[in-house]
Amino acid sequence: MAFTGSDSKSGKMSVGNSETGLAVVVGAGPVGCLAALALAKEGWKVALYEGRSAQRSVNLAISSRGLAAIYAVDPPLMERIIHDAIPMKGRMLHTTDGKTESQLYDRNGQCINSIDRGLLNEFLLQEAVDFPTIDVYFRHKLVTANFDARTLTFFSEEKNQNVDICFDLCMGTDGSYSNVRRQMMRVTRMDYQQEYIPHEYVELKIPAGTDETGQPSFLLDPNHLHIWPRHSFMLIALPNKDKTFTATLFAPTCVLEPIDTTDKAAAWFSEYFPDALRLIGEKKLLNDFEKNPRGSLISIKAMPYHYKDRCIILGDAAHSMVPFYGQGLNCGLEDVRVLINIMRSEGAIHPRKRATGEDVDEPLERAFKRYSETRHEDLVAIRDLAMNNYVEMRHSVTTPSYIFRKTVDNLFAALTAPYVPFSSLAPRLAREDGGFPIYAAKGWLALYTMVTFRPDISYATAKKKVERQSTIITGLGFVSAGVVGITVCLAGVRMILGLRK
Repeated sequence: MAFTGSDSKSGKMSVGNSETGLAVVVGAGPVGCLAALALAKEGWKVALYEGRSAQRSVNLAISSRGLAAIYAVDPPLMERIIHDAIPMKGRMLHTTDGKTESQLYDRNGQCINSIDRGLLNEFLLQEAVDFPTIDVYFRHKLVTANFDARTLTFFSEEKNQNVDICFDLCMGTDGSYSNVRRQMMRVTRMDYQQEYIPHEYVELKIPAGTDETGQPSFLLDPNHLHIWPRHSFMLIALPNKDKTFTATLFAPTCVLEPIDTTDKAAAWFSEYFPDALRLIGEKKLLNDFEKNPRGSLISIKAMPYHYKDRCIILGDAAHSMVPFYGQGLNCGLEDVRVLINIMRSEGAIHPRKRATGEDVDEPLERAFKRYSETRHEDLVAIRDLAMNNYVEMRHSVTTPSYIFRKTVDNLFAALTAPYVPFSSLAPRLAREDGGFPIYAAKGWLALYTMVTFRPDISYATAKKKVERQSTIITGLGFVSAGVVGITVCLAGVRMILGLRK
């Protein structure tokens, strides 16, 4: 399936002249497609615009939050996506001497899922293309917006001219360098912070092997996310359906810049990633390392996420984050679920055609304001957690203190926290007012479990809870040290008294 040719699918509606409300979604990535589907299923006419003719094709880890969001919009679609994903039950750590160690994500066997971004986008985009009240327009780039007049101007590459569109609701899901966000900043007092971390990434590829019958096979265990942690940098690899692995090297710019010749690259990979060098093949690895572009890593904070009842931004447009918790996609999809639930609870979900640009839909404005105010703390929390998890993945996973903390978390969780299966959470969350139940985080829970496998617990709640648990562990450590110290002192006193007798 390819969506690269025409400007739109053929005539189902005249954009800007619908009798009911028209929602324009800018950006046809996974978040934009899910938003378009969610609105269309609530009765909106939707025009989905995308500036490019094709999407990126990289690996993603989709977990419970993203799956719960897709379930809330289309349960059968979620099942099809899971069927084409590869479950990963834990991390497989690779040392420089070739040894491996499996660290399971969850004591109950829950998994995250590796899926190609292009495949996921195809699933969601095909649903949008097939939906009778959604029109999809490719190679249309947003030029400018007049939110007060409810008009957007796109440049159509095929027509080589600007096209003006009237709308009732605009959603910006156009990524980290969002033009919708930039247009919003002209009319609202948006606090905005952008940060590039001093690290870059390079994509590599581990080829498929062959089994005894000559069929393609995995060269590594496909049910793990493979990590080569090297303290200040790391290599990771996620499995693909074609038996290959997509590998990504993350390293500080100051580490990568001196590796400017083939000989230096060969020596560097041989020292730090000898088994990966053998798996990929020296010639292919060095060629990919030299030819493949180096990507930068950006982190974005913004507030508010809306302008009146006219426009709202979701996904990376609102909160781009570094990829080290695997939550960028999941968080963006969750944005859709949370927003739709708030719109529903505020009586703003059903479309209404505005007579003029000045007309204000008070329930919709109230819903957008509530979303900005309540979602912001969660988005700041996961942005910070994602940054912290980079240190964990490239360094902490190899330390005794990390292993001890993981053991304590598992022990306390087994004693105090009941297992809550995803199958019971997804239907409940599909219509949860505000997105999250109030009393979900019961018992002792590991941070990774809360973030990855408990979509009923908000990111901010998870962050606060683990901070309290850390304080308890630190306190227990001081108490234990004190008890040991007193015991040693008493033993010394007894020994001295015994010698004097």
